[in-house]
Amino acid sequence: MKVGSLFTGYGGLDLAVGGDLAWYAETDPAACRVLKAHYPGVPNLGDVRTVDWAAVEPVDVITGGYPCQPFSTAGQRKGADDDRHLWPHLRDAISAIRPRHAVLENVRGHLTLGFTDVLRDLADLGWSAEWGVVRASDAGAPHHRSRLFVLAHPDGAGSETRQHPGRDRAGVRLEPMGPAAPTTDPGCERYGRGEGPGRVAGMGVESEGRGRPGSAPRQEPGTGSAEVWGGYAPAIHRWERITGRTAPTPTIAPNGRDRLNPEFVEWMMGLPAGWVTGHDLTNSQALRMLGNGVVPQQAELALAMLTGSDP
Repeated sequence: MKVGSLFTGYGGLDLAVGGDLAWYAETDPAACRVLKAHYPGVPNLGDVRTVDWAAVEPVDVITGGYPCQPFSTAGQRKGADDDRHLWPHLRDAISAIRPRHAVLENVRGHLTLGFTDVLRDLADLGWSAEWGVVRASDAGAPHHRSRLFVLAHPDGAGSETRQHPGRDRAGVRLEPMGPAAPTTDPGCERYGRGEGPGRVAGMGVESEGRGRPGSAPRQEPGTGSAEVWGGYAPAIHRWERITGRTAPTPTIAPNGRDRLNPEFVEWMMGLPAGWVTGHDLTNSQALRMLGNGVVPQQAELALAMLTGSDP
């Protein structure tokens, strides 16, 4: 299965989908450095606004976590009037390449601004879509981070096309990121299908910890999973079990002042150690990239729910 990735960042959505990355499109210098290290020899198409999609290698799946700033409640919500509204270029890529799937991701606020335009554009291309909001905590992460996930495909697609894009024809996951958390909560948002009646539920375990990443009590360096997490301990230890990694200290103290530790945020985002932090980036570069990224386990759970398969 060949995958083409737009707005790739550190590649969290692609880690969830699996397959072989044929090309990606990224302009951020720090992200480009990380991607070049993980995917040597894979071409970077650069700025999506200048790509001739008719000349791009065909792929089976297109992924895209297109910029959220036009839709985020944390911003001015200018929608299509925002210079960072780049969905039309992703739409053009889908139109020209005609993959078997498109896997999309954005903030929850997109549902109330701009998402009907996305569904309309897909329908104009002869495509249908399933969508739903899944939290990182639904996959066991110690933070909520609600995100909208969309699985789109050509109308009238058979079961092979509608299967989890990260699984081969026998239904075997190609590149697993690790076990998902038990799904015991029947709740979460329910949305639907662009082709008619239907709904998708996000199910999962609520995080016991609350607050922004890094707001847990400071852990002394070198103590690993010491019992100093207070009320955050159950959520922290659950994610340690799921990821198979001990939580790094949440803060570091360069120049004697506490700062959020990028290695801790990398762990919170469900990434292997050093996936982002092992590439000589500044702390600000790493934190910015991680803050814009996708939790792979969360995306994989979303795809499993959207296709009705096991996570």
